[in-house]
Amino acid sequence: MKIILTNEVSGLGAAGDVVEVKDGYARNYLVPRGFAIRWTKGGEKDVEQIRRARKIREIATIEQANEVKSQLEGLRVGLKVRAGEQGRLFGSVTPADIADAIKASGGPDVDKRRIEVGSPIKSLGAHQVAVRLHADVSATVGVDVAAA
Repeated sequence: MKIILTNEVSGLGAAGDVVEVKDGYARNYLVPRGFAIRWTKGGEKDVEQIRRARKIREIATIEQANEVKSQLEGLRVGLKVRAGEQGRLFGSVTPADIADAIKASGGPDVDKRRIEVGSPIKSLGAHQVAVRLHADVSATVGVDVAAA
C-alpha cells in the first residue's frame, strides 16, 4: 500500500515521503496513530505542504547540527515529577516534557519528535536520551528526574 508519511518514522522515512508498506502495517499502525495518510492523486498537494513545513523546522547543514550538538552535550536537564515512595513515577517522562525542560534550562529549541527515549523513563535518577539533529549527527542529553 502506498502512503504519505505525516511524521518521521524510524526506519521508514521522514514527513512528506511517499513509501510503500504492507497493508496491515499501514491500516493497523501508521494511519490510526496519525503517522501517515493514504496516498491519492489529490494527496500529492499535501506532500509539498508537509515538505515545506519540515524544511522550516529542520536543521539544514551538518555544521548547524554540530553547533546544536555542542550546546546539548554540555547541558544537564532537571525535571520535577510526581513520584511514589519507592521512586517510581506516576506515569512517565515524555519527549515533550524533555523538550520543554531543555528550552527552560537555556538550551536550543528541540523538536519533541527528534528526541529518542530508549525505554520509558519511569523512575527517579539520572537518565540519558538521544536527540537526532541530522541524519549523521546525534546528541546525548543527561536528564535528572527528581520528585516534586
